[in-house]
Amino acid sequence: MDHHAKYPAISDLKARARRRIPKFVWEYLDSATGKEATLHRNRAALDRVLFTPSILHGELPVDLSTSLRGRDYPLPFGISPVGMSGLIWPDAERKLARAATKAGIPYSISTVATRTPEEVAPRLDGNGWFQMYPPRDEGIRTDMLKRAKDAGFTTLILTVDVPVPSRRERQVRSGLTTPPKLTPRLLAQVAMCPTWAMATAQLGMPRMRLIDDYAGKVTGLSSTQHAGYLLRTSPDWAYVDWLRNAWDGAFFVKGVLNPDDAPRLEQAGVDAIWLSNHAGRQFDASPAPIEVLPKFRAATKLPLIFDSGIEGGLDILRAIALGADFVMLGRAWHYALGALDTDGPAHLVEILQKDMAANLGQLGAIKPTDLRGKAWFDGVTR
Repeated sequence: MDHHAKYPAISDLKARARRRIPKFVWEYLDSATGKEATLHRNRAALDRVLFTPSILHGELPVDLSTSLRGRDYPLPFGISPVGMSGLIWPDAERKLARAATKAGIPYSISTVATRTPEEVAPRLDGNGWFQMYPPRDEGIRTDMLKRAKDAGFTTLILTVDVPVPSRRERQVRSGLTTPPKLTPRLLAQVAMCPTWAMATAQLGMPRMRLIDDYAGKVTGLSSTQHAGYLLRTSPDWAYVDWLRNAWDGAFFVKGVLNPDDAPRLEQAGVDAIWLSNHAGRQFDASPAPIEVLPKFRAATKLPLIFDSGIEGGLDILRAIALGADFVMLGRAWHYALGALDTDGPAHLVEILQKDMAANLGQLGAIKPTDLRGKAWFDGVTR
């Protein structure tokens, strides 16, 4: 089925998904922290990145392929890790893994996913990245890495921008707890979303399966925290060194916004730096990653991965033009699932492809990297 007539943009997928996902779950997916200023700053900063259209180039072939650390990809974007993905849409992790394999793009599973690495890996074809919220216990840490490696995940992502539990006030107001408890208020919301409700009933209430495997090994869990927070620590540079020595594979550090950290990350043996402000979900006075991206590009030769605020193909081109090597999206994939279930991710890929191709045509460019040095921020002298 061709969905482009009804859902030509990510905003269309988002609008339909919102009607099909219970409100308390939607608030988990779509909320940020504080007054959500950082969430809006991400959008505003991307909109400030401009290009000058280029004319009279004739017909140009579009090439969206790229390479990252010696691996070729047909597209310059992938799927970011999203915690409790299977709560947002039933069996989201495995559905997105299959979609990623079909598209030839990387899929990242979160430590706090509703499926374990072993459950997701069979749907992948060497495109699996494993995101780690850093366990405090070395034994748990070692076992978690072994499980990810044995399952076939090739890349380790250490998330460093959650040193303390985040505050997401909209999420709290929604009534969502971890694990979820279906109060009469929430059950009424579920009843309004029958597709989500029936699929969730068949699969069972989502839970953090990987974390559950280790929860019995720790004590002192309060009623307001889930086991993931008790297992987790706030990593330091020694922790990065430990992981680099323990993991035999590509190692990315996610949640970096200070270019001054780039040289030390290089020295630590990190293979890529992932610029992100967690899509505004952690700290409400954060710069937008697009604002600091040029300084990172000047500070390091390491590959730069980018996320936070991407809402279309033009945004992907903006990030690549300013120095990103690869771009990741999180919420958009879940809008796609919520709107169209298993048809959604492939349709999202097409939306992004068509948008990138159309904008490259306006700019007289064949590849996204042809735009390097051709973008600038509105209001800044070129």
